[in-house]
Amino acid sequence: MRLLRPSGLLLIEIAFIAGAAALSLSQVPKPPWASGGAAKVPSPAASPYESAPDNSNPTIKVDVKLVNVFVTVTDGRGAPVAGLGKDDFEVQEDGKAQKISVFDKESALPLSIILDIDTSLSTRKDLPLELSSARRFVHAILRPVDGLSLYGFSEYVDEVVPFTSDANRIDRGIDRMRLGSATALYDALYVGAQALDRRQGRKVMVVITDGGDTVSKVDYQGALRAAQEAEAIVYSIIIVPIEASAGRDTGGEHALIQLSADTGGRYFYATSANQLDEAFRQISDELRTQYLLAYYPSDRFSGSDYRRIQVSLTGSPASSSLNIRHRTGYYTSKAEF
Repeated sequence: MRLLRPSGLLLIEIAFIAGAAALSLSQVPKPPWASGGAAKVPSPAASPYESAPDNSNPTIKVDVKLVNVFVTVTDGRGAPVAGLGKDDFEVQEDGKAQKISVFDKESALPLSIILDIDTSLSTRKDLPLELSSARRFVHAILRPVDGLSLYGFSEYVDEVVPFTSDANRIDRGIDRMRLGSATALYDALYVGAQALDRRQGRKVMVVITDGGDTVSKVDYQGALRAAQEAEAIVYSIIIVPIEASAGRDTGGEHALIQLSADTGGRYFYATSANQLDEAFRQISDELRTQYLLAYYPSDRFSGSDYRRIQVSLTGSPASSSLNIRHRTGYYTSKAEF
């Protein structure tokens, strides 16, 4: 099996994105532990690790930086809610309240989108519909400031079109997509996350698949961690042509549903062209009404490699009927697979 791995992406890194792409470092507030003067940005060569005392249970303490949380708020019908302000949100990390240092409405921030299309043999009857619907989504969502990269995956992962804002170029890539045999779903998610990790701004992965995985080298946990490290929001469109099909991979479907939830995304089931178009429309609507909440963790150092994030709404009783989606946490170090 051939697994596409862009060069240089497996180096261990620790830096998180310093605020939204449109903000300069001078505009980002100082962390709460700064003693005065401008916030210092460590040299890239500086080690992010601080040695723990020598004892029987040594711990690596990681110095974390500004944490970005992209938030989607929807009403009871699933429609995105716009017009909220900074004071409408509360953020906690590992159960401790955090001060929101950066707040922005993300409708104008550039988007980087990975469009992952399953071209394995199990999708042969539905692939033409998937490609037609994906083409309409590309033309509806792309702006000159955005970038979309098209991937196809079967027994291997193929980058068909690198990041571009040229919808016609993506159209030509869609025309070149052909069926394969097996399904490397987790490899596709992993490779897409690695490509997004180098991008700035909002990062989104849209995967169209029947949910099965047969030949991936990367497992579910590896794909999830890569997506979380890249701050990628995963939207899964699960194609189910026959609800009671004996070959239906419900385990793979549930894995996609959980991965979408953990990254702040959403899943959809689609059995027709209309449902595919509706899923893409809802994804497009959400991406135009997201919020960015960024904070410096109140605990500068942590003995844990993973920190949990919780975002809630404050204020009016009406807020209790709203739904909030965001990534459930982040890793303080990069994994090597």
